[in-house]
Amino acid sequence: MANRLTGTASGLTVIQARAGQPDWAALDKLVSDWGPDMLVSGLPYNSDGSESDMTTEVRAFVEQLAQRYGLAVHTVDERLTSAEAEMILREQRQAGLRRRRVRKTDVDRVAAVLIAQTWLGEKPGAERNNNGN
Repeated sequence: MANRLTGTASGLTVIQARAGQPDWAALDKLVSDWGPDMLVSGLPYNSDGSESDMTTEVRAFVEQLAQRYGLAVHTVDERLTSAEAEMILREQRQAGLRRRRVRKTDVDRVAAVLIAQTWLGEKPGAERNNNGN
């Protein structure tokens, strides 16, 4: 969750896809409970900035989000967010701030926060919506 007024982001939960399909029931509940005025999604690129098959899949997912919820969906380049999230979590564990081992869901949650923080820092405008305009 990102708050434009406070400029902060926090991780609510991690929703896993099931058999390659979004968990629409869980997403529906989050959108209903929180009532966002827009959504943000990471967009995966290859390390050289080129697009991959996953980029195409995520663009299709972003379009589904926009159609399903009637909200603008902004995208953020998510290159290296998982690696940065792993580093943050590893440092927290070494500092004694985290007791249990790092799980994939922990990495995904922190990476989502990093994506939201990036979006907040970019001062997005209408040109960053799901339509690529």
